[in-house]
Amino acid sequence: MPIEFRKDLFADERDDTLKEIGKPTIRQDILGHVTGRTPYYDDHLFDGLLHMRAVRSPHHHARIRSINTAAAENMPGVRRVATAKDVPNNLNTLLSLIGFGRDDEPMCAHDKVRYKGETVAWIIADTERLARDAVARVQVDYEILPHVLDPEEALTPNAPVVNEVYPNNTFDYHGKYDHQKLRFGDVQKGFAEADHIIEAEYQMSPIEQAPIETCGAIAAPEQNGRFVCHTNTQALFFSLGTTAKLLDIPSSRLHFIGGTAGGGFGGKVDSIVEPTAVLGAVLTGRPVKFAWDREEEMQVGAPRGAERWRIKDGVMNDGRIVAREFTGFFDSGAYIRLSSYAIIKGTGHLPGPYTIPNVSSNVYCCITNRTPATAMRGFGITGVDFSIEVQMDRVAETIGMNPIDLRIKNAYRDGDMKAHRRVAKNTALIECCQVAAGKSGWAISAEAQAASSLTGGGTPERVAIPETATDEEGKIAERRAGRAPLTAPAQQSTGRVPAGTASEAVVAAPVQREDMQIAAERIGHKISSGVGGTLDPAPAPPPGAITPPRLAPTPPAPAVPSVAAAAPPAYRYAPPDPEPADSAPPPEQAEPYTPKKPFARGVNKPGVSRFLSGSRRR
Repeated sequence: MPIEFRKDLFADERDDTLKEIGKPTIRQDILGHVTGRTPYYDDHLFDGLLHMRAVRSPHHHARIRSINTAAAENMPGVRRVATAKDVPNNLNTLLSLIGFGRDDEPMCAHDKVRYKGETVAWIIADTERLARDAVARVQVDYEILPHVLDPEEALTPNAPVVNEVYPNNTFDYHGKYDHQKLRFGDVQKGFAEADHIIEAEYQMSPIEQAPIETCGAIAAPEQNGRFVCHTNTQALFFSLGTTAKLLDIPSSRLHFIGGTAGGGFGGKVDSIVEPTAVLGAVLTGRPVKFAWDREEEMQVGAPRGAERWRIKDGVMNDGRIVAREFTGFFDSGAYIRLSSYAIIKGTGHLPGPYTIPNVSSNVYCCITNRTPATAMRGFGITGVDFSIEVQMDRVAETIGMNPIDLRIKNAYRDGDMKAHRRVAKNTALIECCQVAAGKSGWAISAEAQAASSLTGGGTPERVAIPETATDEEGKIAERRAGRAPLTAPAQQSTGRVPAGTASEAVVAAPVQREDMQIAAERIGHKISSGVGGTLDPAPAPPPGAITPPRLAPTPPAPAVPSVAAAAPPAYRYAPPDPEPADSAPPPEQAEPYTPKKPFARGVNKPGVSRFLSGSRRR
C-alpha cells in the first residue's frame, strides 16, 4: 500500500525543510551487517584468552552460611576462583551515577542471595568447559529463607524483607513516601458527582528481550596499566562508570569499545558483564571473556518488570471522564536498577492523553525475590498505555458510546492543563482518531468529525488548576507497621491546595543550571526558592499597576455544530476502497553488492592460526 501523507494536518506547524521523511536512507552500518564484516565483541580474539563462569544461586532467597571453593581451585586449568571479597567496592545501583537512589545491589552476593541465579562466585579457567566443570565443584551452604514473588504480597506487613537497603520492600520516593504520588483536583468529589463508576484491573507479565547475541564482554590488560573492554552494552558510559566504581579503578585506566550489539531492546543497559570481565583481567593479568549462555540470558538477563494497574473512572452520561484514580504496582525484582525511574516516567504520563479535572495515583516500586527488571521498549509507558486504552473501551461499552467518540471528547486540546501541571501543546490525538476511523471504515459522530486539537482547548475551565486534595498516607514504614492498610489513594484528604494558579509547588531539588528552571508562568505555579522551602512571598504590586495574566487568553472555541445533541449514528462497517492496480513497472533491480576481496576472519600470518594471531582482528 503506498504511503499517504496528510499535509493538510498541522500545515502551519510543519517544517517542510526536512528532507529525510519519506525516502529510503541507508544506515551507515548496514553494509557490514549484511555482508558479515561487522565486528562484534566476540570477534576480538586474544592469545591466552581465559574464560569466566559464574556460580549461581539455586534459591530465590537464602542466607549464605559458607562457600567452599577448594575443590574447584585444585582442578587443572583453573586459574582463579573469585568471590565477593575480591570486589573492591561491592555495592552499586545503576542510577547512582546520576545521584538517584541508594546503592542496593552487590556485584557478587556475600551475605545472602535475593533471587534465583544471583552470582555467589566466579571461576576463571583456560577453557569454558573447564570453567563449567569447576563451577559444579563449588560448594555453597545455604539457609533457605521465605521468599515473595508477588509485588502486592511484598507490601504486606508480614512479608519477608528482600533487600535490607529498602526494608519496606519499596523504593522510597522523595525521602518521605513508599510510593510515587500524583494529585490533581479532588478525585473523591469527582466520583461523587459522576453518573457511572467503572473499575478494572490490568496486569502485564515480565517480558524477556531475548536478543540473538547474549550479553558478554572481553577484557584484557593494555599498556600503561589500562584495561581494554570489548562489550555489546547499550550504555557504554554507564558501563565504564559502573566498572570504575565497583572495581575502584580510575576511569582513565579503562578503555571501553562498543557500539555494535546483536540485538538488545533495552536488555543490555545493565552493567553486569563488563565489570565482571574486567575483574577477571585484573585478577589474572590475562585476557578474560565473560558471556552468558542462552540459559543465563533467560534466567538472569533483566526483563521488563511485571506491572499491575487498577483504574477507577468516574464518568458522566455524555462521556466526560470527571475523575480517574490509579493504583499501580511495578515489580522491580530484588534490586531497583531502573525501575524507580520507570515509575517516574509512567506517573508523568498519567492520566493518558485525556483532559480529566480530577486525577489521583499511587504507584509502588515493589522489591520481590525475582530477577531484577530493567529497560525494554518504552518501559514505564507501554503498560500504562495498554491499561488506559483498554479501560477507555470498557468505559465506552459501559455507557453505550462509540469508543472513538469517547476518546475524541476527552482528548487533550492545545492549551489544556495536564494533571502534572504542564500545558499541553502540539496535541494530535483527535486527528489520529479521525484518520484511524476513516481508514478502518468506523463511523463516528458529526461532532467528533468536526473536532480539532487546535480548537476548544485552553479555555479558563480547562486551564485553571482546580482545588487539589492532598493526603499524607503511605509514609515510609507505615505500611509495614500496619498503619496504612490501603494501597489506593486515600479516601479522606488531609489537606487542600487552593484552586487557581497561585498554588504552591515545592521543588524537589535545586536546578543545575539556570535555563533548567521551571517556567512558572507556563505551569501556573509559584515556585519556592529552596529545596523543600517555603514559598517566597510575591512582591505587592504598586498602586494602580496592572498585573499581567499568567496565561495568555485563549480565543473562545468555535461553536459546536448543533448535531452534538443528536444521537450518534449507529455503527456501520464501510469496506475500504479497493486498491488501484499498480500500473507502474517495478523498479529496476540494482546490481548485487560484490566485495572487492573475499571476507576472511582473523589475521593472516604464515604458520599461525588466524584465530590465535596474538592481536585483535582489526
